[in-house]
Amino acid sequence: MTILIAFDGSDDARTAIEFAARTLSPAPVVVLTVWEPLLSQINWAPLAAAGALTVNDDSDEWPEEEQARQLALAGAELARKAGFEQVEARSARTTGPIWAGIVDVADEVDADLIVTGSRGLAGARSMILGSVSTRVLHHTHRATLVVPPAKQD
Repeated sequence: MTILIAFDGSDDARTAIEFAARTLSPAPVVVLTVWEPLLSQINWAPLAAAGALTVNDDSDEWPEEEQARQLALAGAELARKAGFEQVEARSARTTGPIWAGIVDVADEVDADLIVTGSRGLAGARSMILGSVSTRVLHHTHRATLVVPPAKQD
């Protein structure tokens, strides 16, 4: 069994890792941070449609790439501390929506389960385009665990 955990650094993503470690049998884990170039993000937002920017998809260097790599490594470290033993950190670039990147990597690693928090750092974009976790749930043929936010005292 392989578990893919989507990780964006948010409190909800941390909660998802901790919940998965407490409730799932030990299994290999891939902690995934999906990133997209900032210019792609701007083009995805309907509010930017009036002045869409050109994205250079041929570039080998994107400032967001290293940030995503570091975020995935931090998520993998959280997974290890939570009790998972076999953990791989992975970042993946997408030029489409984040949910599609998660689904694509889940297919690539043949994940038996996708784990995601119910909210992330998508902010206003989530309000406009919809929840990443909801889209993953509806666009994958794999079992998906959407972990709600931690209870506030």
